[in-house]
Amino acid sequence: MSADQTLAFDPSCHIFSGCGFPAPGLHTFMYEPVATVGGIDITKPMLLALLGSIVVVGFFWAAFNKPKLIPGKMQMVGEAGYDFVRRGIVYEIIGKKDGEKYVPFMVSLFFFVWIMNLWSIIPLAQFPVTSLIAFPAGLALIVYVMWISLTFKKHGFVGGWKNIVGYDKSLGAILPMVVVLEFFSNLLIRPFTHAVRLFANMFAGHLLIVMFSLATWYLMNGLGFVYAGASFVMVLVMTAFELFIQAVQAYVFVLLACSYVQGALAEHH
Repeated sequence: MSADQTLAFDPSCHIFSGCGFPAPGLHTFMYEPVATVGGIDITKPMLLALLGSIVVVGFFWAAFNKPKLIPGKMQMVGEAGYDFVRRGIVYEIIGKKDGEKYVPFMVSLFFFVWIMNLWSIIPLAQFPVTSLIAFPAGLALIVYVMWISLTFKKHGFVGGWKNIVGYDKSLGAILPMVVVLEFFSNLLIRPFTHAVRLFANMFAGHLLIVMFSLATWYLMNGLGFVYAGASFVMVLVMTAFELFIQAVQAYVFVLLACSYVQGALAEHH
């Protein structure tokens, strides 16, 4: 289905009117370019990702540009968010001593992912940027490169490979099997699952909200009006549930990033 059919449906299409239900599909995630810059097509999700970056940077700049001993409301919220990631994720996984230097990156990653998820329920935006695999894949790639770099920097070339493949002489006869499994698991499967976990949850959540929203409109005709109310309730329920999932997925994404860093810094035995 072409991009010019994005989210398009006939507003006169209702049940009992002779047309079928306009079910959402992959076309729901396709957008026509809104502009072209230097030969690159700029789409709505790209603009939302850029706006999300501006929102995160702008918020923390406003919160900490002129910090006060007795914080105002903005600074208090900023400190609470920063401290949540620092103490609740980074310190818990990496440790205070080794983790402090990674706090700014993890805080930025958490709030950027959260904002990109949050666009799903913001009026006019109404699209989770992370439901497009390119964005979670790009973020996962950044974490992956950082993990690989830290591993070899910490342990050297030989030690780095031992860390990656879980080399341990005490494993005895099963050591070759463990090495092969750890190699594929860490170098190939890890970045894939890191990206897909975020993408799949946001993709499914957005698809469900769109489906029930379209169903509400589609059923608003004749006797279908009774069922439209139930569908609208599901829209509200799914939106509330999506709010929870959006925060959880940002948390999990950063939690995994911290676990990878912790693994890279761990001493090999």
